[in-house]
Amino acid sequence: MKYLEEYKKWLSDPYFDEDTRKELEDIKDNDKEIKERFFKDLEFGTGGLRGILGAGINRMNIYTVRRATQGLANYIIKQNGQDKGVAIAYDSRRMSPQFALQAALCLAANNINAYLFDSLRPTPELSFAVRELGCIAGIVITASHNPPEYNGYKVYWEDGAQITYPKDVEIIHEVNTIKDLSEVKTISQEEAVNKGLLRIVGKDIDDKYIECLKKLVINPVNSEGRNINIVYTPLNGTGNMPVRRILKELGFKNVYIVPEQENPDSEFTTVGYPNPEDPSVFELAKELAEEVNGDIILATDPDADRLGVQVRDKNGEFVLFNGNMTGALIAEYIFSQKARKGLLPKNSALIKTIVTGNLSKRIAEEYNATLIEVLTGFKYIGEQIKLFEETGSNEFMFGYEESYGYLIGTHSRDKDAIASAMILCEAAAYYKSQGISLYEQMDNIYKKYGYFKEKTVSVTLKGIEGMEKIKDIMEGYRKNPPKAIGDYRVLRYRDYLAETITDNKSGKVMPTGLIKADVLYYEMNDDAWCAIRPSGTEPKIKFYFGVRGISRDDAEDKLSCLMNDEVFKIK
Repeated sequence: MKYLEEYKKWLSDPYFDEDTRKELEDIKDNDKEIKERFFKDLEFGTGGLRGILGAGINRMNIYTVRRATQGLANYIIKQNGQDKGVAIAYDSRRMSPQFALQAALCLAANNINAYLFDSLRPTPELSFAVRELGCIAGIVITASHNPPEYNGYKVYWEDGAQITYPKDVEIIHEVNTIKDLSEVKTISQEEAVNKGLLRIVGKDIDDKYIECLKKLVINPVNSEGRNINIVYTPLNGTGNMPVRRILKELGFKNVYIVPEQENPDSEFTTVGYPNPEDPSVFELAKELAEEVNGDIILATDPDADRLGVQVRDKNGEFVLFNGNMTGALIAEYIFSQKARKGLLPKNSALIKTIVTGNLSKRIAEEYNATLIEVLTGFKYIGEQIKLFEETGSNEFMFGYEESYGYLIGTHSRDKDAIASAMILCEAAAYYKSQGISLYEQMDNIYKKYGYFKEKTVSVTLKGIEGMEKIKDIMEGYRKNPPKAIGDYRVLRYRDYLAETITDNKSGKVMPTGLIKADVLYYEMNDDAWCAIRPSGTEPKIKFYFGVRGISRDDAEDKLSCLMNDEVFKIK
């Protein structure tokens, strides 16, 4: 059995360090665990690596990180980009500093300059640094909001966005070409520094990044707005310093940090699963908000690219806005305020992913903006920004995805929770000066456009069996696409893997216009929709639902009916 052969090689080969061999020796009687670690290489996907930490070819460790970096280095050299260098950032997770350094030393061994941040930094700042430093590529060591046993490795290209087709496929090919881990190049830190190939960056990039954010302010904070009470938790990640800094420099006086979640903690002791989409991560923040009479609670995930928001409802209770709500709130604020000031370009564009709610369509129509839909993954929003710059076709105003990712401005080409926290606090201050809260403004948006409501349901299916189960589920839906779901008729059925849109009434089949992706999407009457896709970063299959109602209760009832239809019962 091949996985056992690979396991024995790792046990005996002196290339692997003693701790690695000891870890593997401890599982010698656990065939299932050996198989999980060695049945395949940890896949270098379209964005990079993500996996459980540990020894083995299907785990995140210094050897799989070096392999990924050697593949990237080989690609960079073939593109004649080695003189430009690579920027590297990392978050607060287990092994993140070590993985970042190993990536830097591998690049240096290939005579490629490595610009390594001096301490943990948010992902959007890495995106910014790639272009600011004139690098050919960037690397972020992070597993975003995954549990603490995970880490990851994301690759960016010179435009500051995560790699997209065809570069992603070409880099994957280079990584997969490396069959023997001992072929990967590395040098010592001392040698890399002496050769001038390892360069440490920090404050200078921080300052330039913050200055770019300040330029995005639409309504400077007035004396009344400065006094809103903001509670913020970085969830023991990278957002702490930049969020506090930008809010302070914009004039917000009352910013309270959750002390237990302020400093880096690779175990995320207070929450375990540091995902701002999960209401439970806000418990300590809500306690603090009650103590200080907070108006708004903000939470960023460990690499500070996702932002969660809680605001007080009409009864004074804190409620969590989902990503669609926060995105729509920011979009309406940006478009309405720029229009009010005569600053909205005629060719303005709003970008959303295909699994993001339909309220965005109504906002775009209201302000005569172009709405562009892209595949799931913020890199496709970054790709559109690059296209706008190259062609002059549109001017980017805002982009967002339902999974708590938002971007204003073009300083970054990835979702930016720092900038999003800034614009949301600015909006809260502005609306307070108008006598309303963010909750009341969200209700105003619903009254204006309709009561849109969405829900995402994730089903976790771990391990080899889980992977096969997810494939079977997707295949089952492809073989039997529903014609009706709940009380709705399926008007059009999109299969992004087949790159087709099928009109159920006429039978006409049209192209999606996007590259292949394992996503199924059902367009229904009255703005209802649902979508199904495997997660690209976790062992999950995701179901997305969206409806429009005439009131909050009506939308809730319609959503419940849609979600509970027999079509979505996994057998």
